[in-house]
Amino acid sequence: MKKYLLKGYYMVLKIKELITVKYNQLISLIVKPPIVHNTDATLNKIINNRCSVSRFGDGEFGIMMGRDLSFQTNSIEINCRLKEIISSNQENHIVCIPNVFVELYSFNDNAQNYWYKYLGSNRNKIYNMIDKKKEYYDSLVTRLYIDYKDKCKSRVRFAKFKELWNDRDVLIVEGAQSKLGLGNDLFNNVRSINRIICPVTNAYKKYDEILKEVKKQDSAILILIALGPTATVLAYDLSTLGYQAIDIGHIDIEYEWFLQGTVEKVPVKNKYIGDIKEGWNVNDVKDIKYENEIIIRIG
Repeated sequence: MKKYLLKGYYMVLKIKELITVKYNQLISLIVKPPIVHNTDATLNKIINNRCSVSRFGDGEFGIMMGRDLSFQTNSIEINCRLKEIISSNQENHIVCIPNVFVELYSFNDNAQNYWYKYLGSNRNKIYNMIDKKKEYYDSLVTRLYIDYKDKCKSRVRFAKFKELWNDRDVLIVEGAQSKLGLGNDLFNNVRSINRIICPVTNAYKKYDEILKEVKKQDSAILILIALGPTATVLAYDLSTLGYQAIDIGHIDIEYEWFLQGTVEKVPVKNKYIGDIKEGWNVNDVKDIKYENEIIIRIG
């Protein structure tokens, strides 16, 4: 009896999933998609306007849907802040969401399959979260290499990003296992780098402390943040205080893959990669230059 009940339960789940997919496919046909400027327009906006950037991806959407992430548990506060920011119109700050709602042809098969399935389950929920009248920019602007079919533009796009921090003082706010720029030349053209190292998991629990430390820095510095949904919120709050803060996300890992010329996601020595299980176990590394750049460890 128990066996049949369990089988029936799974059948109900399958039917429910099928209905959800069909419903979201219908939504894609009858509801106008959000306005999302493409990757190059987003990159030009950041470079030319020196604006701050908050990015929303599947992780941030998951938090807004009430889900936990592997590295960030949900809370009422972070949920509400993300919902506030996604519809915000702060001067000199842009909100980015994935440019995947109209076409997926520029992506490789793996990325296409991922976004097709993801939108099949979540399109309507996402449409209900965003401001239909707002112009968004592309949150995949920091994923410049691995998911694209044509990788020829990657070199130019990375070079454009480097223009942003050329001869500038930079503060990197990152998780303890991210190590942005370590072992590559991504930031070789900066004037200086300081780092604030934050918890690997549940960084938002230390949000007030992180913000307090960043606010001690001069407002002329460029702040680059790699801290999951915490980065989305922090970039917005810093923009209201006159800083330029970029939720820079995965750019360092993408740059590593670009330098390797790999066509699939592979582990990168000593750096955390949430996309692949082989990238979850990160060894400690002793690098004098990196250690000297750290001004504080939080958590």
